[in-house]
Amino acid sequence: MIQFVKLSMVVGILGFLAAVPSVAWGQGVLVNANSDEAVRLPRPRIWLPYPPHPRPEPPTVTYKIKSLEISAKLQQQIAKVQVSQSFVNTGSRQMEVEFVFPLPYDGAIDQLTLLVDGKEFPARLFDAKAARTMYEEIVRSNKDPALLEWMGTGLFKTSVFPVPPGAERKVTLRFSQLCRNWDGLTDFIFPLSTAKYTSHPIEEVKFLLAIESDTAIKNIYSPSHSADIKRRDDKHAIVSYIAKNIVPADDFRLFYDVGKDAVGTKVLSYRPDSDEQGYFMLLASPQFKAADDVRPKKTIVLVVDRSGSMSGEKIEQAKGAAKFVINSLNDGDLFNLIAYDTDIECWRPELEKFNDENRKAALDFVEGLYPGGGTNINGALTTALQQLRETGQPNFVIFLTDGLPTIGETSEAKIVAAAREHNKVRARIFDFGVGYDVNSRLLDKLARENFGLSEYVRPNEDIERAVAALYHRIGSPVMTDVTIRLMLEGLQPTETINRVYPRNVVDLFAGEQVIVVGRYKRGGKGSIVIAGKVGEKEQEFTFPAELVENSNDGSNSFIEKLWAMRRVGQILDEIDLRGKNDELVKELVSLTLRHGILTPYTSFIADETGRARGMQEQAAAASSGLDRLSVVDGQFGVEQRRFKSNFQYAERAPAASPILAENGFGGGRKAAEESRRSLGSLFGSLDESKGVTQKAEENMRYVGGKVFYRRDNRWVDSKLPADEKQLKMKPIQIKRFSKEYFELVDTRGREVARFLAMDESVTVELGGKIYEID
Repeated sequence: MIQFVKLSMVVGILGFLAAVPSVAWGQGVLVNANSDEAVRLPRPRIWLPYPPHPRPEPPTVTYKIKSLEISAKLQQQIAKVQVSQSFVNTGSRQMEVEFVFPLPYDGAIDQLTLLVDGKEFPARLFDAKAARTMYEEIVRSNKDPALLEWMGTGLFKTSVFPVPPGAERKVTLRFSQLCRNWDGLTDFIFPLSTAKYTSHPIEEVKFLLAIESDTAIKNIYSPSHSADIKRRDDKHAIVSYIAKNIVPADDFRLFYDVGKDAVGTKVLSYRPDSDEQGYFMLLASPQFKAADDVRPKKTIVLVVDRSGSMSGEKIEQAKGAAKFVINSLNDGDLFNLIAYDTDIECWRPELEKFNDENRKAALDFVEGLYPGGGTNINGALTTALQQLRETGQPNFVIFLTDGLPTIGETSEAKIVAAAREHNKVRARIFDFGVGYDVNSRLLDKLARENFGLSEYVRPNEDIERAVAALYHRIGSPVMTDVTIRLMLEGLQPTETINRVYPRNVVDLFAGEQVIVVGRYKRGGKGSIVIAGKVGEKEQEFTFPAELVENSNDGSNSFIEKLWAMRRVGQILDEIDLRGKNDELVKELVSLTLRHGILTPYTSFIADETGRARGMQEQAAAASSGLDRLSVVDGQFGVEQRRFKSNFQYAERAPAASPILAENGFGGGRKAAEESRRSLGSLFGSLDESKGVTQKAEENMRYVGGKVFYRRDNRWVDSKLPADEKQLKMKPIQIKRFSKEYFELVDTRGREVARFLAMDESVTVELGGKIYEID
């Protein structure tokens, strides 16, 4: 006789939650609804024990989520969503399952359809009170806190159907929902983190979101994932994200706004503690349309290294990059080409206007380049800068080098000083270090002192592609010499905000979105002022803005971590270019610990024996590690500057993993391995980097905007001191699954539920109180 185990599958639906952003509960979990047998939700083993600690027993009934595909159309604040998810019964017994979908607090959902392998299933509605009883019974009977995150909502439940061993079932949900909209910003969230309850990583997660609007779409921003954003025109956009073999740890979130202004601007703020400064984020997207479709004019001098080390494929790629820039210029642009080795050769003695005749002549000059000689960096740069003059249009120098300065002036400090002296027109220097035989600190200093950026092209990467990516960004400057001010009534900007990153937003480019983060001293209503030149005309734009006095939920907590990442990048840059001091080292350690940020220079909370390290020990270790910034060339030197730059200009700080992947966070095993390989050169070896990142994975978690560290087999809020004797108040003791435990969920709701859903003992600070849950 076949034994049947009755289970419930919990699947969420996109909702409009009170006091939190709209949420799409679209993926499912299987829970045991049979009171005779307790079955915990499956979890893939991604945090290995270090040091060894108890782990929950695996469930007797398991399943995996094979694929998760989300398609949505967002139009006028309405989201029409289809979610398709495939489940596989990986156990040896047949399961009887039923679907249960939590509803949002206000039930802003309609047109709900549920299909299982193409067959439509009816659904029964339960109110929040009845749903709470059902959830609590499941949590109690299975001794599994995972479902706590759904308590407090109503739900739909379907009829029962079987899933034989090894069988796959495809579930499709279709529904329409009203997204949250505040101050003109539409907020769409899909909680991928619920898909972590699966016995194996998900083979594929795929998002395809179409945004349509009757007015121009301005900012589009995902704080959680490195989504690909393509704009067909100013009223349509496609947002996509694909990842393979992942266990999602962060919800997918997307903001967008619309409007008729020339610059689309939004300010988000977050202030979890009214006694401390808050955090703000500014999104700005320029969409100027020049009269008669005339593109803004610019001046570009392209400086190409043709020294002997550029022979072979590198010189061909450099020539391809030069041809791309030349062919991308517009009528009226001014330009010149400079090739250098031991000697300096200019295509023309002075700047030329771009036209078809000059284009052909310039291409002929590039075709005739061949490698040989030394590397006269100082001579090439000063020659390029001396060509520039004040014309009322922005000036750019694109500088390529694959080597160290060997001819002429070779002093790092004197080369930087000479460039600064000859840069009379605030030219933006964008330099490219090709390969590992470059002085990466020199290139960083040149870019920083001259309003630009430095890029590094690894030996196996394409120079032409890297230069083309930069040119696509800077090819259409629409506002130059930009200043951004955030003002509150009655206060000067310096009295309102501080530690703003990036420090210098010099230009706004067509199609580019500027992301600025900083801290503020007090909240209130005010305005954002963006001023600069549009063509040769000075213009100023003012937008309303409001900074919150205190945040009542963690929905914008990502702003704090993004600011922390950029601040870490700024500290590393200060130490790299100007030298370290005790104050900066201590701040670096404090930020990395509080926000769970992994760097090659800071170690984590415990040593090899598991003993918690004090701040002095951490600072001493970091100070020693920072000495490695003295290495400026070779793979180690270049990777250090790439790593630093990734922090300085980070666009998001999601919680998918403590490992930093360059092309996005939480990108799956491949991204994690690529990140480890990149960090390997910084930690000293690949094995060492694996050891460091593994310890981070095992001893740190990021949940609900908070970082938790493992201390003596419990997860402790990073904002609490390592020594319990230093606690300012006595913790409130809560026993898991007790009456007080569920009362805490009832009184504090989702704010606490996400922390209680962690498997093991937790110590967390909430609302000025400390809770210890065991």
